[in-house]
Amino acid sequence: MTTAIGMCDDLNKGIIDRFRSLPMARSAVLSGRTLSDVVCNAGVLVVLMVSGVAVGWRVHTSVGEFLAGVGLLLLFIYVMSWVGVFMGLSVPTVEVANQVGFTVVFPLTFLSNVFVPPQTLPTWLRPIAEWNPVSALTASIRQLWGNPNPFTAAGFPAEHPILLTLMWVAVLVAVFAPLGVWRYRAMSR
Repeated sequence: MTTAIGMCDDLNKGIIDRFRSLPMARSAVLSGRTLSDVVCNAGVLVVLMVSGVAVGWRVHTSVGEFLAGVGLLLLFIYVMSWVGVFMGLSVPTVEVANQVGFTVVFPLTFLSNVFVPPQTLPTWLRPIAEWNPVSALTASIRQLWGNPNPFTAAGFPAEHPILLTLMWVAVLVAVFAPLGVWRYRAMSR
């Protein structure tokens, strides 16, 4: 949501037009925005982890698995930044960007295994929750950091969450990075 709001705000204030008039690579604006959001969110992740440690959260695996989990989170943040780029360039105002972002984040989060065991959902919602990218990421991080998954189940998403997360990353970046670039290029026409 932060990326979508930031891109829409920059577009409405004319900052994007100023960047486009400078003699620099066209890719610099979008790649700079997505990478800077990863760096910003890495700081947020550090604050969350320190707060978690203060209230009793621990990683129960090796340093390598801890770093792999952090890397997976940052990779997912990068992909979601591309989703935000496309959304931010596709809506007219910051308020709309905020609302659209909320309507994307809300179902992804609440129809996942983050808060509710998928087994407690209605039968028709279970596959959605099990194959949800947020569910895959959550299960991956729980596995990498040795925190037990209270919502284990059978099937590919439960047995291969890291692979599923990487598949979601590949699909989402393959869809939203070109869409974001296309939308950015189409603005000048």
